[in-house]
Amino acid sequence: MKLAHFIEISVFAKPEENIEEIKRGIINLIPFNLEEEKLNLVEQNATSFNERTIKIFTVNLTKETHTNRFLKSVFRALSEHSKQLLKTQLDSRMDDEMRFFLRFDKQKWTKEKELFLTDSGDCYHVKATIFAFPKTKENAKEAVKKILDGNI
Repeated sequence: MKLAHFIEISVFAKPEENIEEIKRGIINLIPFNLEEEKLNLVEQNATSFNERTIKIFTVNLTKETHTNRFLKSVFRALSEHSKQLLKTQLDSRMDDEMRFFLRFDKQKWTKEKELFLTDSGDCYHVKATIFAFPKTKENAKEAVKKILDGNI
């Protein structure tokens, strides 16, 4: 069963951070080998407000097998408390285009391998366009609840 049309995973790395550690972090979020699956880790440079160069790492998942494996892996790794929190925050975490947004604390993931939800900008960003039929926000929210409950 298709869970999402598209997933974008991204992270910003500041010059003072360990770039390789952050890059490894995004790779470790994905439960399969990017190279074997012929997926790219895109690396871009951006200039911040104070003229510092920031690296942006992004992986896009479009195949059903990739999106399903990623979502199942992430939701299995979340604590029960985090899953309940996501359920209560569904309205604020999903837009009208059925994009579901997650942020995982960068330091907790790279240092402790713990997926910890955060509202800060120092995070791994996940944007998933949820599959729902008929295509309504309410159906998309129900689909996310099913994934969180492990019913898919």
